[in-house]
This record gives sequence, structure tokens and C-alpha cells, in this order.
Amino acid sequence: MAEIKKILFPCDLSETGTKVTPYLLSVAEAYDSEIDLLHVVDDLGQWGKAYIPHTSMDAFQGEALKAAEQAMDKICDDQLQGYSKLQKKVVSGDPATEILKTIESEDIDLVIMGTHSRRGLEHMIMGSVAENVVKKASVPVMTVNAQSLK
Repeated sequence: MAEIKKILFPCDLSETGTKVTPYLLSVAEAYDSEIDLLHVVDDLGQWGKAYIPHTSMDAFQGEALKAAEQAMDKICDDQLQGYSKLQKKVVSGDPATEILKTIESEDIDLVIMGTHSRRGLEHMIMGSVAENVVKKASVPVMTVNAQSLK
């Protein structure tokens, strides 16, 4: 039987994304695994600072990180309450890149994440975080189509 000591749950903090938590808890409890909850705030600096003063951009990025931490605390309280082996981390950057970095740096055994079913032009332009992680991850990735869940 496979050993799954650490599960990474990249969460976008949306209602759709949190529908994945019952699957996450089921696997984590079955293997007595640690859950590493990760949220990546897009790095606003990538869009340049031509129209927004540098100090305003830094302040806005800081507020985004703080709000993400508060939202993550709410998810932990509401949906992951009572699960004792839980780590939380909020970082700034490109979501797929940061997820892949975390897999390596935190010695993750399995990734469980939701999909968001981007289609057409939006998928071509934005890509899919889940698709990039599945293609590039060095560990198994379980994806759940959260939009199909009630």
C-alpha cells in the first residue's frame, strides 16, 4: 500500500474550490496524513507599475495576502475543523509554479485539488492551474471537478 504522509491541498478559497474538502478529508483520514493547505495570491507586480504607484501596489498586495489568510482560517474553522494535522501557507506568485515548488520543498506525497473547467478562449489565454500541475508534478495528483458537486 502506498504511504501518503503529506497531502497538498492548493485552494483558491472559492466556494467551488472548497467543495473538494470532503474528498481531501476522506483520503487524509484513511492514511493519517498531514494536510498542507496552500493558497497562492497572484503577484500583482507582474502586471507592471506603469499606472499604479509602487507603494500603492505593495500595500494592495499586502492587503490581498492578509485577506487570503483570513479566508483560509475560515475554511479551516468551517470545513477542516478538528483535523489536527494541518499546516497553512499563503504565498504570492504564479499559482502553478508555487504549487510545484511546494511539492518539492515540503516533501508532498499527493496533491488533491479542484478543477474549474475553463473552456475556449479563456482556457487558451489563462491556461489551467490544475492541468499544469498534473503535467509537471513529481507526485500523483487527484483532481476533483468541483463544479459537478452539489
